[in-house]
Amino acid sequence: MAESSVSFLLDKLSWLLEAEVNLQRGVREDVEYIKDKLEHHKAILMVADSLENKNHELKEWVKSVRKIAEDMEDAIDEYDLRLVDHHQQGNNICYFQEICFYFKTMIARHIIASNIKGIKSKVEVISHRRPNISGVGSSSSKSRSPRLDSQGDALLLEEADLVGIEKPKKQLCDLLFNNESKREVISINGMGGLGKTTLAKQVYDDPEVKKHFKIHAWVNLSQSSKIEELLKDLVQQLHILIGKPVPEAIGMMKNDELKRLIKNLLQSRYLIVLDDVWYVTLWNAVKLALPNNNLGSRVILTTRKTNITELGKDFHLEFLPEKEAQDLFFRKTFQGNSCPPDLKEVCLEILQLCGGLPLAIVAISGVMATRKFEEEWKIVCRSIGSEIRGNDKLEDMKKVLSLSFNELPYYLKSCLLYLSVFPEFHPIEHMRLIRLWIAEGFVNGEDGKTLEEVADSYLKELLNRSFLQVVEKTSDGRMKTCRMHDLLREIVNLKSMDQNFATIAREDEQDTEWTEQVRRLSIINSFHNVLKQNKTIFKLRSLLMFALSDSLNHFSIRELCSSTGVNLLRVLDLQDAPLEDFPAEIVDLYLLKYLSLKNTKVKSIPCSIKKLKYLETLDLKHTYVTELPAEIVELERLRHLLVYRYDIVSYAHFHAKHGFKVAAPIGNMQSLQKLCYIEVDQGSGAIMVELGKLTQLRRLGIQKLRKEDGPTLCSSIEKMIHLRSVSISTITEDEILDIHAIKPPRYLKQLYLSGCLEKFPQWIKSCNNLVRVFLKWSRLKEDPLVYLQGLPNLRHLEFLQVYVGETLCFKAAGFPSLKVLGLDDLEVLKSITIEKGAMQGLKKLIIQRCGSFKNVPLGIEHLTKLKSIEFFDMPDELLMKLRPNVGRDFWRVQHVPTVYTSYRRDGGWDVYSLETFGERETDSNHSSAKRSLELPTLWKV
Repeated sequence: MAESSVSFLLDKLSWLLEAEVNLQRGVREDVEYIKDKLEHHKAILMVADSLENKNHELKEWVKSVRKIAEDMEDAIDEYDLRLVDHHQQGNNICYFQEICFYFKTMIARHIIASNIKGIKSKVEVISHRRPNISGVGSSSSKSRSPRLDSQGDALLLEEADLVGIEKPKKQLCDLLFNNESKREVISINGMGGLGKTTLAKQVYDDPEVKKHFKIHAWVNLSQSSKIEELLKDLVQQLHILIGKPVPEAIGMMKNDELKRLIKNLLQSRYLIVLDDVWYVTLWNAVKLALPNNNLGSRVILTTRKTNITELGKDFHLEFLPEKEAQDLFFRKTFQGNSCPPDLKEVCLEILQLCGGLPLAIVAISGVMATRKFEEEWKIVCRSIGSEIRGNDKLEDMKKVLSLSFNELPYYLKSCLLYLSVFPEFHPIEHMRLIRLWIAEGFVNGEDGKTLEEVADSYLKELLNRSFLQVVEKTSDGRMKTCRMHDLLREIVNLKSMDQNFATIAREDEQDTEWTEQVRRLSIINSFHNVLKQNKTIFKLRSLLMFALSDSLNHFSIRELCSSTGVNLLRVLDLQDAPLEDFPAEIVDLYLLKYLSLKNTKVKSIPCSIKKLKYLETLDLKHTYVTELPAEIVELERLRHLLVYRYDIVSYAHFHAKHGFKVAAPIGNMQSLQKLCYIEVDQGSGAIMVELGKLTQLRRLGIQKLRKEDGPTLCSSIEKMIHLRSVSISTITEDEILDIHAIKPPRYLKQLYLSGCLEKFPQWIKSCNNLVRVFLKWSRLKEDPLVYLQGLPNLRHLEFLQVYVGETLCFKAAGFPSLKVLGLDDLEVLKSITIEKGAMQGLKKLIIQRCGSFKNVPLGIEHLTKLKSIEFFDMPDELLMKLRPNVGRDFWRVQHVPTVYTSYRRDGGWDVYSLETFGERETDSNHSSAKRSLELPTLWKV
């Protein structure tokens, strides 16, 4: 891991030597000496991760190298900080101040010269103490695995990866569906990495299971889970499930009150999954809230222990048999092809080391997939053969998975270790992670790619190597959130602590391991533990806070981490923090690159924000900021400016989204890649011309567009040749959206238009890369499907008040890639025809508030891949025709696993399957008919 620190430092040293940095005499030579020596040491650092655990001398030497790299990085950053500080003071200065400025910078050069000389002496010492490691310097030790560009299946332990999952899945389903009316508890147990959670999730997500259990919820647990947190999580899930508001007093409720509330909510047949139960005491407390209602309810636990339940049914997962282990390994390593004969023997040796643990097999297959020759395989096998011995399966598998980590290129090691700053079970947002990596300096520039694109390739590589798993995807197939698997997370956390990469400060002081020097700090639940530290030196690069219970209104970063401990801060992530005012001290963090106040109650940003000259990301999503100071345009390095929030309502309304105003030449911010959502109704429309200067934009969000400004906006968009996503909304829903004269960007993938269209924009039908199209309040008189059906890659299409005609026709062979279709508030629509061959891949159909639509879509029976149909506030005449056995058109949808209908009632959603549709008037509690369902689309983009 010291290799990563040294490699990043070498990049900085190259910058220091190549840039026109005015260093004192002799310093440049010292820097070159340090750079040459560290380059020379890289060969041994490349193999150190796999050897240092059995070589104490090497481990101590590597630790010294890492400390020197950190000291050198500090010296460079502190020099940079002094120059930035002096430049801040040097604006609009007179001649006398210029002289003072010169002497101040001379002091900065003197300090860095002194620091570098001291570091040079340390480099000389470690160079003489360098251990002699056999083989270092040979061609084999220098070879590195090439980066994977494959976009193959990277989901960790998905159903397709778990060979033999069909049998345990069927057995588990049989236990759920048996005739026992009493509540039954099923405990899936086994060691970490066997696929307990994966099996439970496959069963939980099965359409037949969800159809059988009207109420269902999934609760993630951990070793540190508290009973109160678990109960509150369950209460919130169940209220969302049945469409009722969560009680405001839930935060003040005691455990007994929460249990009674849960009991009242679980009055119909239910399925509750408690994932990763560690302690008997926790289960004993929770089970009292889960009533035995004699309706065939079930509870599934996943646990590493066999003694969690006394009377439940044990479902023990075993290690994979030899044949199934081979099938899994060959599938992942050779992409479904058979094993080459020359690799068969060494494959069996590696499989023996994995011991039948699916997680270990998937992880090491990610390493071996990059190697094509027998000798490469044998080198890997020999390097772990002496380590994998004994009977302790968990320790053995840790060593195998550690090998996967050791094999990573240096740029991926730091990226992976950075995930340790996130709490357990915290879904990690895709773009948040990418921006954090960039701010930390982990991402290397590549010709023809933005840093974001390079970072995205890093993330895909970690997915393909099975270090990460996808938690949630967008409707058009993009990854939204990810996480590490349990065993991998444990290994990564241990390495992070061992390398002093990051410190995790938890509410319980005993859970925090403080090191002598802290460079990255993640605070979970409470920061009071941090305030007690008086022996720790803070030289923070990253400060992140999660799930804080403490108010930050009178919070001081400098008091938290000493007055100078945050001077070099690059990342400040206060997302979801209980914060109402912008902390004034932030503007003095001159090297800050990433600032997130997302989901806080901050209302305004000060003019002094201009002091953050290095800032690249400013995330103000879902705050109360509606206007930015004119000085924001002085942040010429800013790449992501995200300022907007939504009014959360049951149905979309035109003014639900709020952007921001800025009275300044936005065109000065030419590094911007994402700009969302800027309100453009102020002034004479000059802002449209300014937008045309932002030629690096990938995503653009426009609010409150006036008709007369449409043509100018079109001209500006034509200059944005890299644009991938554009959202445009008019000032009112009756305002004409005039965007017809435009040559669309070639790579446009997402298009969101809100406003009245006099005619359909013809240019849309030529955008072959479009995967998502949302149109609302268009009020077209012509059928828009005519222009959209030929788009080859369109996966998600949504209409809201788009069309005032009575019929829609989906032509044969149209919409070949469509997966999700939503139709909302088409008030005069009476019929839909789906020709055979249209929308052959459609999986989800949502129709809502179409009051004149009383007949089942003709041809819906042709949609053989349809998984669900959802109706919201639709006429009873339509729904009665779909009732099982009695509805005349039920035969058209009987192949669809789930068909639901929902009505607004008492401030929430009452949700029914078709089987229970007739019960809705007679069931006073509406509980037996209710069903999990996503709320109607809120048109968030």
